[in-house]
Amino acid sequence: MGSAYTPGLTVSGDTVVERIRRLPIKGEVLVKAGDVVDHDSVIARAMLPGLLQTVRLAEKLGVEAKEGPGMSRFQPGDEVSTGDLIAETKGLFGKYFKQQVLSEYTGVVDSLSEVTGNILIREPSIPVDMSAYIKGTVKSVMEGEGAIIETRGAMVQGIFGIGGERNGKIRVAVSGPDQVLEASNILDTDAGMILVGGAGVSYDALVRANEVGVFGLVVGAVRDVDLTQLLGYDIGVAITGQEEVNTTLVVTEGFGKLSMAARTFKLLQSLEGRSASLNGATQIRAGVIRPELIAPSEQTGDMSHGAGGGNELKIGTPIRVIREPYFGALGEVTGLPAQLQTVESGAEVRVLEAKLDDGQVVCVPRANVEIIATS
Repeated sequence: MGSAYTPGLTVSGDTVVERIRRLPIKGEVLVKAGDVVDHDSVIARAMLPGLLQTVRLAEKLGVEAKEGPGMSRFQPGDEVSTGDLIAETKGLFGKYFKQQVLSEYTGVVDSLSEVTGNILIREPSIPVDMSAYIKGTVKSVMEGEGAIIETRGAMVQGIFGIGGERNGKIRVAVSGPDQVLEASNILDTDAGMILVGGAGVSYDALVRANEVGVFGLVVGAVRDVDLTQLLGYDIGVAITGQEEVNTTLVVTEGFGKLSMAARTFKLLQSLEGRSASLNGATQIRAGVIRPELIAPSEQTGDMSHGAGGGNELKIGTPIRVIREPYFGALGEVTGLPAQLQTVESGAEVRVLEAKLDDGQVVCVPRANVEIIATS
């Protein structure tokens, strides 16, 4: 019998994680294979060309366009600073009524045009740094682009999130997976921390977390109306991660009020006090991106462990149902019928049988579940 595979969420205390860190444009890679890096180590840098500013030289001097470049004190390639005298007219008797043009920009002269009478100044390049994001080892280098960072440790993937990459120490702020994270659970000393909630997070808690400077929240669920109120606009679920928030949010179960899976909460409890990297970026289209928390181990080990086989469906595999009528339900696979079965839409699909955590035994399409990897 062939193996069955399905996309899955990883909830693991010991797995190997690789992350590709690539610059948006060609640049310089600052590390080599085998280097040990921290989450904030700069592994690559690119220089974005500065803005090209126009100085209307001929117009300011009051001369013909073709005469303007000839009055410039600077040539292409010369450096110029704000306040420098770029050009001036000869004036009356060589010293009276001179017209002067001072630079409003700092940069390098890009060009002079006898057609327009303008001088173009390129402002200084803007450095774009790419950090490692996770503490680990450089597995390989992509020349001029970036590197692949590898680490071993705990990993929890969610189904939805907002906010970008952050790093902080984990603190479990609630007593159990069924407790909602309230504003009162957030302390003034939680600035820079990653807080773990349970069944959800209140709107007041979202606001307080952003005010205090909490770096991240990992909770079971969130109400979409609370997110809309927090952000000031309706958020789509196709792609996230660019929101202007102080606190990155990772949701492990869904929307509304859903208790965090017991195994997920227990794992996060075991990570309390550990430093972790968090990213709320979510993409559900082609090239799926899941929000995540990664807590690298303090000890190094065999990186090959846990690197494969995580998406195989078999008897006993823990799963989460991601479609109605059992959306969000957790359970484990009890059967994998080989024959196709007809569903309500009339389509013939492969299904699986599962026993849910509440005791129900159900039959659902395999495409309607995600594996929860717990290796």
